[in-house]
Amino acid sequence: KMGHVFLLDRETGEPLYPIEERPTPQGAVPEEKLSPTQPFPTHPKPLHPLELDPEDAFGFTFLDRGYCRDLLERYRWDGLFTPPSVEGSIQMPHSGGGPNWGGVAIDEARGVMILNQTHAALVNILIPRAEADLPDSADFAYPNEFYTMRGAPYAVNRFLLASQFGAPCNPPPWGSLTAVDLRSGEIKWKRALGTLRESAPFPIWLFFEDYGAPAFGGGMSTDSGLYFIGATLDKYFRAFDVETGEELWRD
Repeated sequence: KMGHVFLLDRETGEPLYPIEERPTPQGAVPEEKLSPTQPFPTHPKPLHPLELDPEDAFGFTFLDRGYCRDLLERYRWDGLFTPPSVEGSIQMPHSGGGPNWGGVAIDEARGVMILNQTHAALVNILIPRAEADLPDSADFAYPNEFYTMRGAPYAVNRFLLASQFGAPCNPPPWGSLTAVDLRSGEIKWKRALGTLRESAPFPIWLFFEDYGAPAFGGGMSTDSGLYFIGATLDKYFRAFDVETGEELWRD
């Protein structure tokens, strides 16, 4: 879910390329013990964007762009593995991941790995136990996700980092396809995946074809050099050229 791909020897489990233990953000709540480091692959490098600054805020207009900029300034963001906090912390990739359970497709003959990713951010706010157990605590849940986590010191309120119009505050594409050359570890091509056709009102989806959309589920590659995938919110089934990323067909 972090957008990390680790290449291992299938017989021994040993990494084929170096894995770096890098320092990760600390200092969330007193009751939580955090690992000082996390593993990061070097071949290929992390495939999900790792930067999210207020100046990166997205908006269809200056109004929602300013709204998103304020949100990015309000909540804690120290990069990947930023821990949840009482003040509110940004989580990116979101819980849908980048990629998620769908897995990747491998073109063995060409040494290419293709994966679809969802790019969006969430906000996690820890609610102290006494406050979370109040009779009206269910108010936290709408329109967000509220997890009581009974027996723990905190409950969790979680919601999409989005503008007043409902669009993600991080820049598009919000769904993408990435092809990685497994021999070199370099990105071969990357493109938006999906449209806003089922997610945004007309005519927004018509004019923002290259913004991509969340997609849940993997694709498959064929010996003929094609990559097929459904999975997108716009309900299309597509075929792409493995070498170039060109969309050849949709239905």
